Amino acid sequence: MASTNTPRPFKVLGIQQVAIGGTDKQRMKTLWVDMLGLEQTGTFQSERENVDEDILAMGQGAFKVEVDIMQPLDIDKKPAVHTTPLNHIGLWIDDLAAAVEWLTAQGVRFAPGGVRKGAAGYDICFLHPKSNDEFPIAGEGVLIELVQAPQDVIAALG
Repeated sequence: MASTNTPRPFKVLGIQQVAIGGTDKQRMKTLWVDMLGLEQTGTFQSERENVDEDILAMGQGAFKVEVDIMQPLDIDKKPAVHTTPLNHIGLWIDDLAAAVEWLTAQGVRFAPGGVRKGAAGYDICFLHPKSNDEFPIAGEGVLIELVQAPQDVIAALG
């Protein structure tokens, strides 16, 4: 178990997103938009991340939660966003830089790519789903995205 001799310098504020992968984004839109009534607020494509994504939303303001529906640009390439239907969960973080530094020091494994701009324009990074000898703490099979919360979310949820 990790030593937590230093106080945690960040706070998880709430769920920012749930990302769902599949081979046919249109079929997912039929459920999430046409049947359940979520609003499409954006799209995102990245060859590097092999993703064609629609960003859907429920709720308003700081309480808005994204449902990102994703299909691969190339079904034969990695990452294979469609092979895990519940692809990842995103968490609002009040201080992403402090979180990454502290979690790394505690032995948490991060996925490659570091902190970068995500599909919705916020700084993001991912906790690796699998631990290793160097970093014994990970998502235990779940990919977890840490998302830098904007000031209105920090004010509302912090």
